[in-house]
Amino acid sequence: MTEPDGDRAARARSARVAALVGVGVMAAVDEIVFHQLLAWHHFYDRATPDVALLSDGLLHGAELVMLVAGIFLTADVARRGALVPGAAWGGFLLGAGGFQLFDGVVNHKVLRLHQIRYDVELLPYDLAWNLAAVALLVVGAALRWRAARPAAG
Repeated sequence: MTEPDGDRAARARSARVAALVGVGVMAAVDEIVFHQLLAWHHFYDRATPDVALLSDGLLHGAELVMLVAGIFLTADVARRGALVPGAAWGGFLLGAGGFQLFDGVVNHKVLRLHQIRYDVELLPYDLAWNLAAVALLVVGAALRWRAARPAAG
């Protein structure tokens, strides 16, 4: 038995809009915890302190746009009665993990915009950062896969 295309579309849309929220939330956690509270780094640490602070402000602005847009889009999907909670949670975790892994690999290692922390052995921090991202991605993918399975009975 095949599933109706509407069900597949609802799951996909639920996952997409929630992924946007997940990216915004993880960017907020990174910016608030690591940039502001712990002051371990800024988004761009390879210039003056003023540029580093400006880069944090730009990241914060982008994070807020993603959060507001994602929340409004999620509310719209829910209002239409098409929100699939399992797919949405999977999308949220995929977005959060995707942001964190992109940050850990591309921003930290490829572009070298900043490191997690300075004047310490980086390997434990890099492993914790990227393994946490992978864990979010695995759980998100499992939830997304589970939401795609046809209901039993």
